[in-house]
Amino acid sequence: MRRVQPKRLIRAFGLAGLAFGLVLAGFPLAASAQTRVQRVEPVERYLAFLTARLQLYAEPSRFPALRRERVTFVKPDGSSRRYSRGTVDRWLRAWRAGGLDALKPSPRADTGVVRAHPELFAEAAALRLELPGRSAAQIASILYHRHGITVSERTVRGQLRRAGLHREALAAEPKAYGRYEAARPNERWITDVLVGPWVPWPRRDGSVRARLFLIVDDHSRLLVDGRFFAHENARACQDLLRRAITRRGLPEVFYCDNGAPFSNAWLARTCGVLGIRLVHSKPYSPEGRGKQERLNRYIREAFLAEAVQHGIESLDALNDLFAAWAGQVANRRVHAETGQTPIGRFEAGGPPRQASPDRLREAFRWSVTRRVTRTATVPLEGNAYAVDPALTGRRVELRYDPEDLSRIEVFLDGKPAGAATPFITRRHVHRAVPQAARPEAAPTGIDYLGLVAAAHDEEAGTGAKIDFTRLAMLGGQER
Repeated sequence: MRRVQPKRLIRAFGLAGLAFGLVLAGFPLAASAQTRVQRVEPVERYLAFLTARLQLYAEPSRFPALRRERVTFVKPDGSSRRYSRGTVDRWLRAWRAGGLDALKPSPRADTGVVRAHPELFAEAAALRLELPGRSAAQIASILYHRHGITVSERTVRGQLRRAGLHREALAAEPKAYGRYEAARPNERWITDVLVGPWVPWPRRDGSVRARLFLIVDDHSRLLVDGRFFAHENARACQDLLRRAITRRGLPEVFYCDNGAPFSNAWLARTCGVLGIRLVHSKPYSPEGRGKQERLNRYIREAFLAEAVQHGIESLDALNDLFAAWAGQVANRRVHAETGQTPIGRFEAGGPPRQASPDRLREAFRWSVTRRVTRTATVPLEGNAYAVDPALTGRRVELRYDPEDLSRIEVFLDGKPAGAATPFITRRHVHRAVPQAARPEAAPTGIDYLGLVAAAHDEEAGTGAKIDFTRLAMLGGQER
């Protein structure tokens, strides 16, 4: 580092020479925040003793007085600070001996070291690592009750922060996610729900939000099946799963999130009967469904945007368009990662494993448990069913098709116990099953209010409306 001669610079160039000298000394005037923290104080000292030297050179007769006076230094922000003559001379000697680096304050030798009770810091760190949400006050309280030593909350917080164990750092610790791909078709299906457009579109009275239920094969990226529904419930999920199994066979794993359509006893029973392993992803961790999320983005960009531009009349029309697009475009494009078309890679795995019709029918029946009343009846969805009187007081299992509540089978301890006969029927299908829309009535063309107005005019005897502008003429004739 070059030595800066303040005497020559100030005599020749004034304060501009001082700034130039600082540059030659290797100090950037526009330093970053981190550098400024380390160098502001040495530069301040440097300017202070340069100011004193300037006063001494300008008025040599004041030399004895300067030994008793304090040097006032005005900082760039307008604030001022005073230094004694002895301090400035000490800085000057240090500068002559070591340059600008000699003016830096010496750091403490024990900076960052726990000076009082260092043996407690390891225990405090272990307590924080054991439970990252544990506060500094709680850790200090634990240390006090274990060792009888009072450690301030601020000390614990500061030491843990210096060690990188503060709660913010532990909560933001990055997680590593490995890439995964199923080894064969139908080994793993991924499902999700995509919120779609309003139907009908353009939006008008009666429009509802369409929900797109999707199933993707992890190995081939095949869009196994997808369908828009007006409601996001368990019945919609089972309807799509049944369609997908019928078309593409049985999967080994059914991977989904924790939403209501996927976290229910009915879906769990369906997967149990069919031998499918139902797996739910960890809450707030969508990384495991990356292939599904990428397909959702592709559907928004390539299909939904075009469907909205085209116009949507009904859910059936939207489902017809989506089925055509999935079969002709989505499943026949070459995937960027696999280098194959999804349908080609799926079919290369051979024929899928199928389920028998009876097993499939049993899997998608719903099941509830009811206690038989004293009158040998059981309630279900507002209906009342008569069962074998021998089952009075017992808890029985009712298995039924949600689309037909007239046929209920009764099971006791997993064994058939007859059928339930309906004798009070208020509902024929389960409330979760979408109800058929009522057909719009054809207009009759009858103008009821017009008929009333015509009858009123006839009763007045004129057969026409009264012309109030002619009343003045009638008044003139009477005169």
